[in-house]
Amino acid sequence: MLRVLGGVAVQLHTGGEVHPGLTRTYRDIDLVTTRKQGRAAAQLLQELGYQPNERFNAMNGATRLVFYDPEHERQVDVFVGEFRMCHEIPIADRLDLDHETVPLAELLLTKLQIVHLNEKDLRDIWAILHEHDVAEHDDDAVNTAHVARLLAADWGLWRTSRQTIEAARGRLADVPLDAADRRLLDERLGKLWERVEAEPKGLRWRSRAKLGDRSQWYEEPEEIAHAPLESPA
Repeated sequence: MLRVLGGVAVQLHTGGEVHPGLTRTYRDIDLVTTRKQGRAAAQLLQELGYQPNERFNAMNGATRLVFYDPEHERQVDVFVGEFRMCHEIPIADRLDLDHETVPLAELLLTKLQIVHLNEKDLRDIWAILHEHDVAEHDDDAVNTAHVARLLAADWGLWRTSRQTIEAARGRLADVPLDAADRRLLDERLGKLWERVEAEPKGLRWRSRAKLGDRSQWYEEPEEIAHAPLESPA
């Protein structure tokens, strides 16, 4: 079982027709599989001609694998059982809900959890919410109930997601969209956050909230440089 995430998943969810004002290039492919199927996924990619980063995979293969496609100059990341970057997202729990990608809620969360946003991350957030409503289900929508439950259990993820949504709303004036589309995005971002705030927060969340920003609430994700094409390992 392999599912796509990242920018390629955003493209797939729009039927390959991201709004022209939100398009971007896709250099890499990000995939996720279950913990039990990590070895099978690695074998499949090698059979398809992808070259493994032997050292990285030997050290991190229980949770993440890296492969290279020199012919097309791209890297393939496979998250195994979990998605851990600035925050951990239980991304492998609901892979059966979509036959190509992770569910939209998880896809959006992988972007909301980014502490240091760049332009492509913002474009992905806007593209997801331009094409899909926010609702209490997973039927071609971002499941706000699922997002709210995860954020209510993790103050750090809540804190970063709030920061990201504020940035996504604050930058809307710069998006090459018409006024109606910008208003739609702002409404959906606002509706999503209202649902998050309405979710009851547990004792662990409230305890961590008291400490606030005085202690770092996120991890610095490891950057994996693209290997030279002649030496993919």
